[in-house]
Amino acid sequence: MTERINVTRSSMPPYEEYIEAIKPLWETHWLTNMGTYHKELEQKLAEYLDVPRLSLMVNGHMALELAIQSFDFPEGSEVITTPFTFVSTTHAIVRNRLEPVFCDVKEEDGTIDESKIEELITPKTVAILPVHVYGNVCNVEEIQRIANKYNLKVIYDAAHAFGVKYCDKGIGNYGDVSIFSFHATKVFNTIEGGAVVCKTTEMYEKLYNLKNFGIRGQETVISVGANAKMNEFSAIMGLCNLKHVDEVIEKRMQIYGLYKERIGSISGIRLLKDERKGSNNYAYFPISVGDDYYYSRDDLYSVLKENGINVRKYFYPLTKDLSIYADKYKKTDLKVAQVLSSKVLTLPFFEEMDKDIIDRIYNVMSED
Repeated sequence: MTERINVTRSSMPPYEEYIEAIKPLWETHWLTNMGTYHKELEQKLAEYLDVPRLSLMVNGHMALELAIQSFDFPEGSEVITTPFTFVSTTHAIVRNRLEPVFCDVKEEDGTIDESKIEELITPKTVAILPVHVYGNVCNVEEIQRIANKYNLKVIYDAAHAFGVKYCDKGIGNYGDVSIFSFHATKVFNTIEGGAVVCKTTEMYEKLYNLKNFGIRGQETVISVGANAKMNEFSAIMGLCNLKHVDEVIEKRMQIYGLYKERIGSISGIRLLKDERKGSNNYAYFPISVGDDYYYSRDDLYSVLKENGINVRKYFYPLTKDLSIYADKYKKTDLKVAQVLSSKVLTLPFFEEMDKDIIDRIYNVMSED
């Protein structure tokens, strides 16, 4: 029986390395509450990502939700964002009792179309929340120009952009705040986890309170907060994976090159633009299925699945088309996002892939 190819596979350090690293936990019994490894990972990630400081969270969603909450926006305020994203982005806005206003995206890379942001700004607008899609960087200069003009905050969802640099700066330095996801499916993972980049000590302290019930001492609670702390097992997984992440990205780069050569040669299949003024973390391999290809996107999805190849309609449907959000918020022109959502597939991509797997995918996709 032919082995099924999954769309991704979690990066993990050598078994013995992780087991050795967690041994001290059996001596200290300190498993959570910002322990030694939590603090060490915060420091080492800030250095690796080239950012001033970051606050570790239990996952990327809570990182985004609490980052938004930290600005204390008035209830009912509007946040301009993209519908071409994982549902977490929209949920984080709505769970803060804010209203998402969906902006169209650019066909070449799926990032928010900065030329369409200004027309969506109203007196209720308080922030712009763009997403660096598949590691492709948004037009950070123009987005910041607009934000400055209208006195808006910029909150970047950088869940896909771990390790990416833009103009020789870590991508987390742009905007007022950026968040990362360290979910098991990401280039770098802590099993589950996330982080908020903090530019000021004030922001770090505010997020500390938000993720730890507002507790600042055994008898002191200074604000209302949630429980969004990363535990020590996850922090140690992060420390171990961080030692190998450059090697992982290097392997993914090689696989990306093989993919680009093979899949990029198929008539009717378009590769999303990956040119940028910076680095690539090779997080995903998205394709757009053209009208001149012999399968529709959905038919190709089914054919690949039938041949034991798991792929993902990433992102479909648009978050604004989900039943919980359909017809609920302001109607905007999302023609490009609708087209992308109907045409994009992300193909299997992980560092253990070899040429044989790529050839198998190519052979299915290139059949008449």
